Amino acid sequence: MSTFPTSADLVGAPTTVESPVILTMGDPAGIGPEIVVKAFHERPELLRQVVVAGDVATLRRAARLVQADSESVAGRLMVAQLAVVSDFGQLPPGCMAVVQACDLPLPVPLGCISAAAGRAAADCILYGAQAALDGRARALVTAPIHKEALAAAGVTHPGHTEMLQALAAEHLGLGVTELPVRMMLSCPGLRTVLVSIHVSLRQALQAVTLDQVLQTLRITHRHFNAVGWPHPRIAVAGLNPHAGEGGLFGLEEIEVIEPAVRQAREEGIDASGPHAPDTVFMRARQGAFDVVLAMYHDQGLIPVKLLGLEHGVNTTLGLPFVRTSPDHGTAFDLAGTGRASAASLLAAVDAALSATRR
Repeated sequence: MSTFPTSADLVGAPTTVESPVILTMGDPAGIGPEIVVKAFHERPELLRQVVVAGDVATLRRAARLVQADSESVAGRLMVAQLAVVSDFGQLPPGCMAVVQACDLPLPVPLGCISAAAGRAAADCILYGAQAALDGRARALVTAPIHKEALAAAGVTHPGHTEMLQALAAEHLGLGVTELPVRMMLSCPGLRTVLVSIHVSLRQALQAVTLDQVLQTLRITHRHFNAVGWPHPRIAVAGLNPHAGEGGLFGLEEIEVIEPAVRQAREEGIDASGPHAPDTVFMRARQGAFDVVLAMYHDQGLIPVKLLGLEHGVNTTLGLPFVRTSPDHGTAFDLAGTGRASAASLLAAVDAALSATRR
């Protein structure tokens, strides 16, 4: 079964790069700052490849929390503030590079939704996206944010994907609809791309059109080509039970999905389906397909999160830069406990590094 490059492929990577990966701290009231610090502790070679966009005081608090039980002073990280991203290669060993990317007078209380936390998280995303768009960063990795906190801060976009799409479209002088993006979730053994993202289920069903399905197939194919995968096998899930059972349980497969698959194949895309959605993910995991196209958010995310939440990665397809993130949320109940795992965040960093290696 074909797989994406993993952390094992990064062994021997150079300690310096032309430009770093930008890693946002996420919502400062959640586990984001802690898992950022843990990531550098667990993989110190990242110190020379990653710059954190965040709040210095918040990250120093997280470092104290993570390192509270450490008996080794020599093994502790120093949180060093950079004036500009390009200075990251000048830091001494053992320093985690941070750019002050938001205005947060005091660290926010842990585990609480607040407008201040939402505003800080949004500002860090904006900083990281601009660095990637301007070529100052080779990729963007985003730690978890809280959608209610974003809304409390007056942010009109419901999540990372929509925010990054708008920022990239503005940078390119395009309307948002002229830069279509898609969400791909992956874990060991399974990848799935979504036709629609953060909308109601009723709206998601309305989004299953020939143009939307075909556009998703094209975006998925282009992404895999860009990362060195010329002929990805794309399985398209049906919308209805048993993929409609020949029209008995709905006509979307016959009227929408089959024509989209047929046109994609005429364009040279290795697409197949519609496949029964209750078995297609299992077949992909067994190696029959490289990626599954899901018709809506939960259809695609439930199998990925069931199989590999600890190592899940979210990748935004269609942006003019590489963007990945861990496949979990802010976990307010774990914030401040030191128990949150950095595994998914590290998988996201590995995916970004792998996609941008020269």
